[in-house]
Amino acid sequence: MGLVIFDLDHFKTFNDTYGHECGDTVLRELGKLLSRTARAEDIPCRFGGEEFLLILPCIDLSDARAKAERLRNQVKELTVRHQGTSLGTITISAGVAAFPTHGSLTTELIGAADGALYRAEEEGRDRAVVAQLPHESDAFSASTS
Repeated sequence: MGLVIFDLDHFKTFNDTYGHECGDTVLRELGKLLSRTARAEDIPCRFGGEEFLLILPCIDLSDARAKAERLRNQVKELTVRHQGTSLGTITISAGVAAFPTHGSLTTELIGAADGALYRAEEEGRDRAVVAQLPHESDAFSASTS
């Protein structure tokens, strides 16, 4: 099983610039895109704010990462209009994890994908990053302490 956590890049700035009604339009269009592109067994959900979770049953890590990359490119090609005006290019950052590679508990998988999302944002956004293996993240934590 694969798991992708993603959020809209700079969404707060977007809402502050164009207003929350416009932000809602972007969220609706993203929801429509997820509905159109998800396989029957996929479970796309809003995780909170502008953060989404995509649960991908029966898929390995490589295919989950490929799905995240396809989604990232599809979002960039969305033409979202609000009150007749195009909102320009929208990008997402994503973190990818898979069972059992990154954990066997839901909290472990979500934590791994969320950590990868954080790295995607730190590395410049508009990218999909695969979670580190559990032993790699422990070494990273120890080296940054």
